[in-house]
Parts: sequence; C-alpha cells; structure tokens
Amino acid sequence: MGQHRELPSVEIDSAVPSVARMYDYYLGGKDNYAVDREASDELLKTVPSTKELAVNNRRFLRRVVRRLAEDYGIRQFLDHGSGLPTQDNVHQVAQRVDPESRVVYIDNDPIVLAHGRALLEENDNTAVIQADMRDTDGIFGHPEVRRLIDFDQPVAALFVSVLHCIPDSSDPAGLVRRVADRLAPGSFLVVCQLVSEDRATRDFVTDYMDRSTHGRWGRVREEHDVERFLDGLEILEPGLVEVSTWRPDGDLGPKQRTQEWIEFGGLARKP
Repeated sequence: MGQHRELPSVEIDSAVPSVARMYDYYLGGKDNYAVDREASDELLKTVPSTKELAVNNRRFLRRVVRRLAEDYGIRQFLDHGSGLPTQDNVHQVAQRVDPESRVVYIDNDPIVLAHGRALLEENDNTAVIQADMRDTDGIFGHPEVRRLIDFDQPVAALFVSVLHCIPDSSDPAGLVRRVADRLAPGSFLVVCQLVSEDRATRDFVTDYMDRSTHGRWGRVREEHDVERFLDGLEILEPGLVEVSTWRPDGDLGPKQRTQEWIEFGGLARKP
C-alpha cells in the first residue's frame, strides 16, 4: 500500500456528456451516466463501429506500452488524456515488466481524478493529476510529475485517442512538439486519433460531439494531420496505421463492421 497523499475535492458534472465517460461506456464500464450513454448510442446510429474502434484502441494502448517496456526499456510514462481507469491500465502493463516503472496520468475530467484515488493508494510509483493537457509548463512543473519523472532519462509521452479533443485553434501539433522538445533523446511519443477520409463523416461527428459536450471537443481529422503531429521524429515500424494493425498479437481483436472513421497513429522516437 502506498503512502497516502491528500487530493483536492472534485465536482463532477453529470448533466453534460463526458468524452472519458462515453469511452468508458463503449468499453463496457460502469463509470458513466445516462447522458453519456444517450450521446454514445446516438453516435452509434451514424458511426456503428465506434464500440469496436474503442476496444481496439484500448488493445493498442496495452500493446504499445508493453513494447515500450519490454523492447525499449522505458520505465517512465506520461499519459495525456488518460481517461477513466479500466482493466490493464498503463501502470499495470508497465509494472508487470518492471515493478519500478513510474506512471503519471493526466486528465482534466474531475471524475478521472476521483477514480484515480484508488490508483494513488495502489503504489507510490503511480500518480493522477487533474490538468489541461495543453498546459505543458504546468504539467512538467507539477509536484507529482517532478516526484516521479526524471526528464534526464527517456520518457514515453502518450497521446492516445485524445488529440481529436483539441481544436485546431489550440494547435495540437504544437502541443506534441512542446512535449517532445522537453524530453531526453531516446524518448518516445505515442500518438493516435480519430480520422476519416470522408468529409461528411468528419463534419457530422465533429459537429455532433462539439454540441453534445458543449464545446469540449476538437475535430475528426485526416491521416495527413496525424503525420504532421510527428514531424521531426523517427516513426517506427509499421509506421502510422489503423491501430488494430499496429504490431498485433494475433487476429483476435473485434473487427470494425464499417470504416467511416478509424483510430490512426503509431509510435515515434526522439533522435
């Protein structure tokens, strides 16, 4: 049992759908409200493979963390926009490889911090902070980040299925660059986000999510947008792909029945 650390009280808005809680619902979790389920079910009418997409994205997260820990020796992880705890979280995957692996989860949803209390009690190598992932200075200067992460050593910074929550006006590519610039050479960045090559799908989902979440959303992008996020970094095999095809363990993942949109991304290394 880790040392107890005091956390601020949190206020949870159950009247507006939350992206984190919608994702939890698609994964079969119980940490969601009727408003989240209604928004999720409405979205499924237009993009019916969203549940399979969410499950495959979670499987990608587990695979890439395991590969980072096993194949590349990474022992420090910053998970931006981590979402609600579910089975096989980043710290559980990484600490199976090395119990001393250190993980900081970052999210601006108060419910994530509330549920993160259990993680904070679980071990001293895991922390959850409530912060806007665009606030790079605040995150890197946060006491829990400074306690756990040694930025003189390689770090894996994760942006898994979160950059579509950031509008173009907030410059998501600039966010990834700012984080990469602060990391030691040999660090890694994991990036994936919702993309569609169909303009009607991009416009519909972007508008629907923006209205449903009261402006707490960015947009569905195109593959070339994600490629631009990783300019100047070494993109590792198999490149940027639909995430269920990124170094798969087998052919057991749920198949998307339709391809209106996909999770697209991969793994990059800072030279």
